[in-house]
Amino acid sequence: MRIVVVGGVAGGMSAAARARRLDESAEIVVLERGEHPSFANCGLPYFVGGEITDPDRLLVQTPASLRAALDLDVRTGHEVTAVDTTRRVLTVRSAAGLSELSYDALVLAPGARAVRPPVPGLESPRVRTLRTVPDARALRDRVEDGASRGVVLGGGFIGVEAAEALVLAGLDVTLVELAPHVLPPLEDEVAHPVTDELRRLGVDVRAGVGATEVLNGPLRDDVVLSDGSRVPADLVVLSVGVRPDTAPFEAAGIVCERGAIVVDEHGRTSAPGVWAVGDAVVSTDAVTGVRRPVPLAGPANRAGRLVADDILRPETARPLPAPLGTAIVRVGSLTAATTGADRRALATAGIDHRTLHLHPNQHAGYFPGAEQIHLLVHVRAGDGRLLGAQAVGTDGVDKRIDVLATAIRAGMAVADLIDLDLAYAPPYGQAKDAVNLAGMVGANVLDGTLRLWYADQLDEVLATALVLDTRSEAEYAAGHLPGSLNIPHTELRDRLDEVRAAAAGRPVRALCGSGVRSALAHRVLTQAGLDSASLSGGMLTLRAALGDRAASAIVTPEPAGRA
Repeated sequence: MRIVVVGGVAGGMSAAARARRLDESAEIVVLERGEHPSFANCGLPYFVGGEITDPDRLLVQTPASLRAALDLDVRTGHEVTAVDTTRRVLTVRSAAGLSELSYDALVLAPGARAVRPPVPGLESPRVRTLRTVPDARALRDRVEDGASRGVVLGGGFIGVEAAEALVLAGLDVTLVELAPHVLPPLEDEVAHPVTDELRRLGVDVRAGVGATEVLNGPLRDDVVLSDGSRVPADLVVLSVGVRPDTAPFEAAGIVCERGAIVVDEHGRTSAPGVWAVGDAVVSTDAVTGVRRPVPLAGPANRAGRLVADDILRPETARPLPAPLGTAIVRVGSLTAATTGADRRALATAGIDHRTLHLHPNQHAGYFPGAEQIHLLVHVRAGDGRLLGAQAVGTDGVDKRIDVLATAIRAGMAVADLIDLDLAYAPPYGQAKDAVNLAGMVGANVLDGTLRLWYADQLDEVLATALVLDTRSEAEYAAGHLPGSLNIPHTELRDRLDEVRAAAAGRPVRALCGSGVRSALAHRVLTQAGLDSASLSGGMLTLRAALGDRAASAIVTPEPAGRA
């Protein structure tokens, strides 16, 4: 049996390796267009920035090592240009010219190409993508040759990592993102701390604008932005997205949607004997049911293994799981991560949901080094099923998002999080872990014990309700909402008449620093007969959600010495 795999790296090499482990007698051929069949593409930005110093560390396997370990026939520099699915024959271009190769089973793992928008000047030699080892080497060479100014076009995960890498390498860096904020998959209140951290690192973040032209000069380029400004650049990293690299397969009649290959639950395409995995494949979102490619290494690796099972052990092969899109990124001292659906996806899918904001410590508050995790969890209204989660912080973010990703995969409801038996010792967590606390808050919201109001309701609340600030007088003086009444939560029971008088029949909307004290106040107010709600996540979430608007929306004291 001859199994041909088109494309290496994550999905393709995973399929080839698994196939060899299952069948020692199969002939397994891997056709890779580039020079490296198995490399750590997620490590490329860290090589550009100098944290990984040896480019060979990026090479997971070589053709020689794959031949020695797995008896795989890996042919680099071989590009598939056509497929005859009736004859089961591939047309392949290599340095030797065109040739044909037959197959019994074909696995397509062509990956995706970087999007090159119709912006004049992108043909400049100073403009590079960051998808391959040669890309990373070229960018690193420019850094070592004395580049001092870099522009990154695109503020997604790779773009943010590239910006961090370049600024750590000593360049002046401008990061341009067309969306309202960097890392568009993140909610506003999670993305804003990342923007602040990028600025702290020295990155000039330009959000809400795009590049309209790259003016090529003899010594440097100038990137012209849609707001009319120009940014000088010794190098430009183009990272505005990817699209499935499927042209020859779509031309062969293999069914695609918007360029991505359609597969069934076992990775089978519309053509007999042909499977597909990875960035070029349509996946069904596990939460919303939306069909789209998910260009992540983890799902591609797992899919490759399962496809090999279906080829060689179809009677016991498990179906490919719908991906959650779990992703994580380091930005300076922060880590940001996401899993499941975000607010926009849930709204588009028409899924009624509630959002929880928490700011617990990553470990016991009395143990040195305690830091807050800013955690956001989406749950389905009614049954409380977990739909998505995001977090940002200096420590402990990966652990909580991984636990929540597991809970979403298991179909758990938010109240089930209360019962999770998670590891606890003061250096590692709290007796009530952040995940357990999310369960408690969610259960309270769903059963009516806690009623929330949100940052995006601020204008309406200021116009129609009394804002009750339950923080201390010192916290209130440092910054508060205009027209709000300050009564610390410990004094509230004795000052309820003051609240009633100030409310004058209006609803009362409580807030505090993180949402804990105002939740306590809400219980007092509700049981006193007042229309009450607590700000989800408190002032920490409100400031992050407002972003740069916070300076004008929150009353702060005049600097000392000013009249």
